[in-house]
Amino acid sequence: MSRLIRIAITGGGLAGASLCYALLPYPNLDVHIFESAAAFKESGMAIGIARNALAALDLIGPAAAQCLKRAGAVPMVGVRFMLAQGNNSGNMIFLRELLADVPQERMHAGKKLDKIDYNSDGSMKLRFTDGTTHECDILIGADGIRSTVRRLILGADDPAASPRNTGSWCVMTLQPYAEAQANIGKGVVDIEDAREYSWIGDRSYILHNVLDHGRLVQFVIASHEKDAVDSDHWTRTVSADEIKKLYQAWPPHLYKAVDQLLCNAPEQNAMYFWEHPPARTYVSGPVCIAGDAAHATTPWQGSGGGMSIEDSLILSTLLGRAKTPAEALTALKVYDHVRRPRTQRIVESSRGTGLIVNGLGEDTKLDFEKLRANLLPRWDFIIDFDNEKHRDEAVEMMERELQS
Repeated sequence: MSRLIRIAITGGGLAGASLCYALLPYPNLDVHIFESAAAFKESGMAIGIARNALAALDLIGPAAAQCLKRAGAVPMVGVRFMLAQGNNSGNMIFLRELLADVPQERMHAGKKLDKIDYNSDGSMKLRFTDGTTHECDILIGADGIRSTVRRLILGADDPAASPRNTGSWCVMTLQPYAEAQANIGKGVVDIEDAREYSWIGDRSYILHNVLDHGRLVQFVIASHEKDAVDSDHWTRTVSADEIKKLYQAWPPHLYKAVDQLLCNAPEQNAMYFWEHPPARTYVSGPVCIAGDAAHATTPWQGSGGGMSIEDSLILSTLLGRAKTPAEALTALKVYDHVRRPRTQRIVESSRGTGLIVNGLGEDTKLDFEKLRANLLPRWDFIIDFDNEKHRDEAVEMMERELQS
């Protein structure tokens, strides 16, 4: 009888948590997850789960999709893009739910990967910065945009090993529902008709949506700063005066919302949007990367979380079929082959979408008709995607590889 295939996941964010959740049911796999922080917890902006990612969750297992409901996800009736300037102007707890049923002995916090030693039989000894070690057959780096595993796969000198600054930045606030509604407007902040609104302006942008069973509203402003492209800054400070200047020509109710929700302090901390250049591979032998470690993207098309869930569906399906560590290597090769083209296309598309919604699209600018014709179709290849077919094609490819 074959021994269990030992799988280690580094990174306890959405990619690592969803992958761990998806792998646990397979009796041939011994799965452990390692998080560098002192505890497994959420951070950052709320994420959107579009229908392609919902389909992937359902294929992982019906209970996976139920985690969203327990986490307080608000189903959106739709997304509306509104032109704010121009002639036609007019607390997420999903990770906790995914990890709720993971045995405590398989979850390891405070473990930052330092290096990998390879054993003579092809297995690995992971060495962590606290001096502890862990033996495994497969290592999956889900360790985020500043991934250690990505650098180990590509080599530290590879230009694609490190992320790059796209020049866009955002400021985000979470506001109580009533306060946000009073400032933004009842017509666009309505839990009974919950939609995500994106407002397009001249080098400026606003997004708002309802979260946490309708108790909170996420309000985000963003802009593009050409001089910051490829800089090494992850954050910047934005003064209230700079924010007001960006939005001074916007419709009065939106300017009021920005002023009331974000300009009550002299300055705000802004976060730059970074992304990964396309990697030549996501896999090196028994090591691979997934989620932001593989394809960190800007948030303009709301697809970072969805790509992570799709990764988890494909990786878990393929590794679940492996009977030996050697077959698991084939699973990783197939994963790379089927996932890399789609995810890298989304990263590129998202970057271009960011320029468009900041009024900087070369072919669209702030032209209402051109925006209507060119913007929404950019989502078609992302959300109108057959994950079941994608999964089945990956399985067929793995079977052909094993037979050959």
